Amino acid sequence: MVDSRPPSEGGGGGKVWGLFKLPFRNTGNSTTHTTTSSSSYQTEGSNTHNSNNNRGLSSSNSVSSVARSLLPTRRRLRLDPSNKLYFPNEPGKQVQSAIKIKNTSKSHVAFKFQTTAPKSCFMRPPGAILAPGETIIATVFKFVEPPENNEKQIDQKRKVKFKIMSLKVKGVMDYVPELFDEQKDQVAVEQILQVVFLDAERPSPALEKLKRQLAEAEAAIETNKKPVEEPPKIINEGLVIDEWKERRERYLARQQVEGVDSV
Repeated sequence: MVDSRPPSEGGGGGKVWGLFKLPFRNTGNSTTHTTTSSSSYQTEGSNTHNSNNNRGLSSSNSVSSVARSLLPTRRRLRLDPSNKLYFPNEPGKQVQSAIKIKNTSKSHVAFKFQTTAPKSCFMRPPGAILAPGETIIATVFKFVEPPENNEKQIDQKRKVKFKIMSLKVKGVMDYVPELFDEQKDQVAVEQILQVVFLDAERPSPALEKLKRQLAEAEAAIETNKKPVEEPPKIINEGLVIDEWKERRERYLARQQVEGVDSV
């Protein structure tokens, strides 16, 4: 740019140029300052972003762990009845209930009964190992105590509860209750069963179903009973004894013939 005005007219021309030049004198310094500020801002922003990410990851992990704890345990067994044990109401007698247990998982599963009244109740079997898809009918025995001091039947129901637990096991093995003590963290509570008393004199669908299940359980027990094995017959030893007897008889017969001839 060339200033066409005479110097007399532009007494303040230098000042005007100075005004135009001022913004450009420290261009390099201002750029450096701006770059430094932007880089520091980026660094702080990245640190803040990383810290926010870390906080988000930790919070998401904690939320996921809480969510996993709140999720219901996946069932390994299917129960029939699903959450009740039906007993005939016969005070002063030992009565029976039955429940069908099926392994619906893809692995071998051990199950175990527990009760709040072990002195008046017992299960047959108290536990077992089921192969995938295998079904068993368990029988529960209970002594029905007569009500005391006008005790209501609902109070007896609340006193006694049954619990079925399950445990995933590796393949075929013998059932022992200690399995559940050795792997406590892997044990799942399948169901807590409530006691329901049925009127033994009044027919009902639940009572008829109970009778069918008890009959199936008894039939399964009879089928699984092993017949008494007879002791094996040792054929070789018998043949040796028979042959020895024949030789002795022939020897004695010869002796008799020789004795008669000598006489």
